[in-house]
Amino acid sequence: MAKILRIYPQNPQENLIDEAVKVLQNGGVIIYPSDTIYTIGCDIYNHKAMERLAQIKGIKIDKHKFSIICNDLSHLSEFTKPIETSTFRFLKTHLPGAFTFILEANRNLPTSYKGHKTVGIRVPDHIVPQLIVEKLGHPIVSTSIHDDDEILEYSTDPELIAEKYDKLVDIVIDSGYGDNTASTIVDLTSGEPEIIRQGKGVL
Repeated sequence: MAKILRIYPQNPQENLIDEAVKVLQNGGVIIYPSDTIYTIGCDIYNHKAMERLAQIKGIKIDKHKFSIICNDLSHLSEFTKPIETSTFRFLKTHLPGAFTFILEANRNLPTSYKGHKTVGIRVPDHIVPQLIVEKLGHPIVSTSIHDDDEILEYSTDPELIAEKYDKLVDIVIDSGYGDNTASTIVDLTSGEPEIIRQGKGVL
């Protein structure tokens, strides 16, 4: 059964952040808030956890398009090819924020990203995932939680999310109601920003 941790951005308790990090270190899968929607994620370097995440999504591990969640831009060089100075300035202008930026991947991506030529990078403007990544020491991954409702595309109520995913994940972080608008996806692989999906972020 998933454990619910109530961690609010106004006063995120360090011991609860540590608890979430320990679960990730042990190969767990967690649901956590962002500046857009609630998402499911795990440690990017734990292949078994990544396989479990893919199974929850009902896809094969080699078909996933999980975004990488960073707490700042310092991890870029670990996962992406060198970028132009102008592109880096563009990223700094819009991050942290409600964007997923598609960049060219390098060969250092973890095993679970084998064959990926591009990768989505996120730096959410939300203290909870930022602290988790900072404490863990490296990025986590993110995939959306879709709702079964015909009107709402994404699940916003953490208690209902916890009920639905109770036997599938290890922790649900309750930070209050989430948004129902996902991040704006921007492709930067050509050097010029191309909006692939308009979401919450506005360029």
